[in-house]
Amino acid sequence: MDALDVARWQFGVTTVYHFLFVPLTIGLSVLVAILQTLWHRTGNERYLKLTKFYGKLFLINFAMGVVTGIVQEFQFGMNWSDYSRFVGDIFGAPLAIEALVAFFLESTFIGLWIFGWDRLPKRAHLASIWAAAIGTNLSAYFILAANSFMQNPVGYRINPDSGRAELTDFPAVLTNKVALITFPHTLAGSFLVAGSLVVAVGLYHVIRNRDSADTGAYRFATKFGSWVVLVASAAVLFTGDIQGKIMTEVQPMKMAAAEGLYTTESPASFSVLTIGSLDGSREVFALKIPYLLSYLGTGDPHGTVHGINDLQAQYATQYGAGSYTPIIPVTYWSFRFMIAFGMAAGAIALLVLWSQRKGRTPSSRWLLRAGLAMPVLPLLANSFGWIFTEMGRQPWIVFGEMLTRNGVSRSVSLAEVLTSFTAFTLIYATLAVIEVKLLLRYARAGVPDVSEQPPTDDTDDAERPLAFAY
Repeated sequence: MDALDVARWQFGVTTVYHFLFVPLTIGLSVLVAILQTLWHRTGNERYLKLTKFYGKLFLINFAMGVVTGIVQEFQFGMNWSDYSRFVGDIFGAPLAIEALVAFFLESTFIGLWIFGWDRLPKRAHLASIWAAAIGTNLSAYFILAANSFMQNPVGYRINPDSGRAELTDFPAVLTNKVALITFPHTLAGSFLVAGSLVVAVGLYHVIRNRDSADTGAYRFATKFGSWVVLVASAAVLFTGDIQGKIMTEVQPMKMAAAEGLYTTESPASFSVLTIGSLDGSREVFALKIPYLLSYLGTGDPHGTVHGINDLQAQYATQYGAGSYTPIIPVTYWSFRFMIAFGMAAGAIALLVLWSQRKGRTPSSRWLLRAGLAMPVLPLLANSFGWIFTEMGRQPWIVFGEMLTRNGVSRSVSLAEVLTSFTAFTLIYATLAVIEVKLLLRYARAGVPDVSEQPPTDDTDDAERPLAFAY
């Protein structure tokens, strides 16, 4: 083990941990805005209760996500300074816009929304949560644009004197074909997470507190969240299909690694399960779906999918001697776990809707357990999806331009990286406990009492009491 190995582990742990908060923040910001819009349009008190209830869960998650995101960006200077030096002219541009525009918009209007209850006019207050949601989604786009450059470098040139990548076409970076499909795919995954949380909390209160006066609000929440999950599941499948074809075009080794396909095939089957050697090079038994990998990769059931061995020989000729093959067990299983956990969340959403058909009230303890597991399933799907995305790109940190081993900081020792890795991991473990306890505490507490109605006009009156402030 050397500093490179630990630096990679640290960035991987930090990224996965940070992304536990990101999809919930992205999705829940929009769902809370929709709930508040329903209250604004109908005046129905249950929408106000749900807005404030899920809004509080959104704020807890947002605060934790900000903390972990800041630490993640520090690593570019701490452990990956050679990478930052090489690609900073390009990578820094979308990240700077994300901080100066998107995050500023997001954080400013979240503040107005928190403290604007009964202070701002109703329409202005509603606009503030929508502005925050838009800022959250813009923030995601700029970050994904930066990541997409690592997957498919565009809009740059290599300066022969400095050896650095220099930005030549910023619109090309923002309209990278990988970013254009990764963004809607990430949004769909985020709504899958947020909808699952809405279902889990609502179902808990429907089953455990069925005689509560707020049962109607919780029943709506479970139906609303279930439909969000189902629509998001369909969107994940649609965008994922397009993403697979673009991935095969720009990173054919990643698609081959997803299947453990060593020899070029036309047509190529997709294996649901394979038993054999760990790296997939020797197969004992496989449950395969004919033509599916060809369709996923090319859009043609008889399309050609290049194998690992052929691509390795091609890259060795193109880039020089060395291994250009990812860790096959990681890519193979992370790809399948991503699909399986996402589909499981959609299946549970269908069961929840079925349990409430024709006004029925669900009572099954098994359904409750499945519902409570729902938020974890799409979180795992998102995490395995990003593990596949980043590990499948290896050994490149910028595909075709810079190897991961060449991006690590030269001056950082193994002891220093181990120290920071250990310290941050312990801090993250502590924050995880705090996050879970806060979410459980406020989720169990249920919707707040809003018996005192807020004003129904748009008159700004600074003398009103802060009856609805958090």
